[in-house]
Formats: sequence, C-alpha cells, structure tokens
Amino acid sequence: MSVSSVSHARPLIGIAPRWGHKTGGLADFERLSPEETIAHCFTEGIIDAGGMPVLLPLTEDESVIDDAVAMCDGFAVPGGQDVDPARWGVEGYDPKLLCPERDAFEFALVKRVLAADKPLFTTCRGTQLLNVACGGTLCMDVPSLGAPEGMTQWRHTGILTTPAHPVNVEEGSLLSRCVGGAAQIQVNSAHHCCVGCLGEGVRLTGMATDGVPEAIELPDKRFCLGVQWHPEYTWPVLESDRGLWRAFVDACR
Repeated sequence: MSVSSVSHARPLIGIAPRWGHKTGGLADFERLSPEETIAHCFTEGIIDAGGMPVLLPLTEDESVIDDAVAMCDGFAVPGGQDVDPARWGVEGYDPKLLCPERDAFEFALVKRVLAADKPLFTTCRGTQLLNVACGGTLCMDVPSLGAPEGMTQWRHTGILTTPAHPVNVEEGSLLSRCVGGAAQIQVNSAHHCCVGCLGEGVRLTGMATDGVPEAIELPDKRFCLGVQWHPEYTWPVLESDRGLWRAFVDACR
C-alpha cells in the first residue's frame, strides 16, 4: 500500500524545517552537522487544531519533495532567515541574513504545493517566500516604508508572545473567514522585511493600520494563506490566531 493511500485520523501537515547550527550545550561531535528543527509552539498549534505535524527533510532531491507533496494533506512554511533578493534580481544583500538551503528547498516545495492545489499556510518568512515564488518582490527594510500622515509606524520587531498592533482584514477574504469575520484583529510582530510588489494571482487581504502589508492569499487556490505575524506563539491567547490554525487544518481534511 502506498503512503498516499493510507487513511489518517488526523490530516498530515508537512512542515518546512528551520536550518541552523547549535552553538552550545552539546558535545562537539553532536554539533558537526546542521540541524533541521521546528518550534514546539508551531507543532502544538497544528495538534490543537486537529492536525498531525510532519517535519519534512530539507533536501534538493526533487523525488523526495514530490513524494512529500503526494503524502501530506497540507503544508506549513514558518519564519526564519531573509529570502534572497537575488530571486527578483537584486544583488549585494548581506549573506549573513540569508539561508540558501531553505530557499532552495522551500521554493521547490511551494511551487509543487501550489501546482497540486493542496492547502498551504505560511508565516513571516514563509509568506514573503510565497509572494516571491509567485513572481513578487519584498521590501527588505520595513522602517523605510514610514507611516501614513499623522501616524507613527508600529513596532514590528521583537514582540512574539503578546499583541503588538492591529491589522485590518478585507471583508469576504479567506483571512476574514478564518478569523470569524472580524474587520480588525490584534497580532504579534517580529519582522524587518515584508511583502513588496504582489506576485501573480496574489491578493493583499490584511494590512497593519500603519500601512505595512500583513496578509496575502491566492483566491484561486483551495486554501492558500500567508500572514506576516507568528500565530504559533499566540494561538493559546488570541482566538483569531487559533482560528487560523483550525481553518487551515480543516481545509486539509
């Protein structure tokens, strides 16, 4: 029996892993290889919503990626390092802020997931990568955007466990349905990049009240939503963020 034909009580949610080196706490021989990881709160958000998180291997092997897309019922791409601006023709960005390994895997994964029209939920870096994968660009310095006249830009970095600012939600959007029709929600915030020019088929459906893009979606897909904030940290205390995970996992059933 193939893995794709096995029946699951919980939908399998393939998670793109983080990539990095540990810098302490383990014996040297255990730190020779980089590690593929995911935040505990991320997997717990999926489990709470009724899903079964599956950490995918970070690989450039196309056959492995194809098998993962066939096996899993939905996919989640988390935050992390910056997406390389060379992907839309801008050279000279600080390489210390990038992760070529994640870029190579996640662009291949996201394009296959979109082609298969399987549910996709992205956060922070994942949302930025989704927009670029669709042909869009990013703003690599949120403070440079400024704020509307008479307003001050919200603080967008370093606030993960509590609400940082409000986001206006477009009526009738997928985001709106996920958060119970609320016109405005509170979110946390931890980013210095954001969506720039929208990619093909991408729709902006959430924006902070200071004008920073906060949510995108692809309306022609079964479920494709990206948020700039980190709902994995606040789903236990913000019902709107719990609603995001539940709507995503429900779409994967």
